[in-house]
Amino acid sequence: MKTYWLPLLVAALTLPATENLQCEESRRISVHEYHDKVYAAWLGQIVGNIYGLSYEFKFIDEPGPDAFPYGFGESLERVQEVNGAFSDDDTDIEYMYLLRMEEHGIEPTYEQLAAAWKYHVRDRVWVANRNALTLMHAGYLPPLTGHRDLNPNWFQIDPQLVNEIWAVTAPGMIDYATAKSDWAARITNDGFGVEPTVHYAAMYAAAFFEKDIHKLIDIGTAALPEGGRLAAVVEHMKRLYREHPENWQAARNEMSKHYYGEFDYNRGAWAAVDAILNGAAGILALLYGEGNFQHTLDMASALGFDADNQAATMCGLLGIVNGTEGIPKELLFPLSGSEWSLPFNDRYINVSRHDLPDASIRDMARRTADQGEKIILAGGGRRLQDGGTEYLEINTQARFTAPFELPSAPTLLAEAGKPLRFPFWFGKDDTKLELLTPGDGHNGPGLQDGAIVFNPQEPGLFPVSVRARRGDQTRERTWQIRVHGRNLAPFADHVIYSRSETEDDIELIRDGRPRDATYYSRPDKDSAWQNYYGYHWDEPQTISTLVLNPGLPEEFGGWFTSLKVQFQDADGDWQDATLKSISPPMNFDPTQWLKGAFINHSLSIEPVTTRAIRIIGDAGGIERDERNGGGVRYFTAISELAVYAD
Repeated sequence: MKTYWLPLLVAALTLPATENLQCEESRRISVHEYHDKVYAAWLGQIVGNIYGLSYEFKFIDEPGPDAFPYGFGESLERVQEVNGAFSDDDTDIEYMYLLRMEEHGIEPTYEQLAAAWKYHVRDRVWVANRNALTLMHAGYLPPLTGHRDLNPNWFQIDPQLVNEIWAVTAPGMIDYATAKSDWAARITNDGFGVEPTVHYAAMYAAAFFEKDIHKLIDIGTAALPEGGRLAAVVEHMKRLYREHPENWQAARNEMSKHYYGEFDYNRGAWAAVDAILNGAAGILALLYGEGNFQHTLDMASALGFDADNQAATMCGLLGIVNGTEGIPKELLFPLSGSEWSLPFNDRYINVSRHDLPDASIRDMARRTADQGEKIILAGGGRRLQDGGTEYLEINTQARFTAPFELPSAPTLLAEAGKPLRFPFWFGKDDTKLELLTPGDGHNGPGLQDGAIVFNPQEPGLFPVSVRARRGDQTRERTWQIRVHGRNLAPFADHVIYSRSETEDDIELIRDGRPRDATYYSRPDKDSAWQNYYGYHWDEPQTISTLVLNPGLPEEFGGWFTSLKVQFQDADGDWQDATLKSISPPMNFDPTQWLKGAFINHSLSIEPVTTRAIRIIGDAGGIERDERNGGGVRYFTAISELAVYAD
């Protein structure tokens, strides 16, 4: 196994002194300049996204060629098709957030943002974003949707794609921008998975007043949490730049060697979209780009991995630094012979999200700047005139306080004799939590360090209510805990399952550790077939509930497109059980987009007494891309199937 952090531990981390823009309690920027920089941030992200898309995941094992400029490549076909810019996940979620700010105010809640995710995001969603979305559909609210206990991709790239808007609307307000970006990043991620988002937010907020990229990088590092991982990685990238000032490919290879691969935290995951890896690539792109827009754009593309993310984010940053005049005209008017009079024909065309309206790019920028002005004023700033020029005076000391809310969750499933811990509160302020239902963790659910704790001894349904108090505000939330009796699956004499060519051990579906591994039925079949999983006992069992955990579906298959429960009658024939409910509901669409990962689903049936029971349904699959052999292979995934009498 590669040693992940060894090169960074050779010496203690020492960050160089850097100018802190917040030494001054206020900063001033003209209204015209602020609006121009916001417009340039949108244009920079759009250019970087569309340009970088042609090189996304093209350079993984090796860096791209040293033959610049690369050019827009195949992405221009879509530009020509829509006669303007088109939406993608590096910009569309931010536009969605802008709409929520306009509807709900400058600080929308987790609940309001989750509602937008569930309505607008129905496909074209990957890794941590997808897992967060499926958790929302299962009844969880952020930040549970990004928590490492629930989201198996909490360490991936996702939040650094979609949260720049919080800093664009907080110019010079570094603490506000980083805290708000950290808060929003936790919709999808956790731990060091949010650190690049925080680093980018500090750079974006500072870039309205600072042009030096080296100082911006250090400002970003100074905003990172103490003891985090990214700070050391940034210093490593700076050292590689110093050691290889004329050889970016050598620096990239060293970066890849240390941060691309399988480590303890990402085993079995898609390593090319790791947050730390791509964060490191973004820093190298800035360093080797040396503040030049075109060169930074090419460096982000050539460094590889999820290249369009780094290209969009770093070009958005340089847009703020230098304004619209700093973006080369040929990048804003990429179609030869077009009759455009404005960059990208002033058209932002939605091709990626359900019911997300098309927009004028200039209007999007104006509306974003309007939200920024509201944040400046709410943060203690003001709008003033001086010598005939309108200015925004910004309170750099402004702070962000997260909206006050308690997250929802579906019914929590527990088993008698096994302790349950459900963390729900992650705030670091002076909020006080109070348990409203009687209990101490043994005799009823209890409250401990922001978590519900329970060591149940008997089956039953246990509601638990909590009140949170912040100043004179209060919030209340009630969660339900369903405690089952003994899981009958480990006591079955054998597992019943549809045989396939997989090498996975079927016994893992009753080992009581659903997050440890996933069983995949992998037949060499290109047509739909029925998969089943269940148990047989020596003696009859009375059964009313099965709990299915589908494990981690794969991108091209690993899910059911239908499902029912069957039991064996006295003659050994399979009969359909009456399936009363599946909670939370499962997605049976013949697509990959909304398949939940490691979510427990309770299948309630009319009680049956039988020696054998199983779940059975059609296996799903979609067309594979050429890199994965093409064609369709139909299979299912499962990590645990528990069976209960009560």
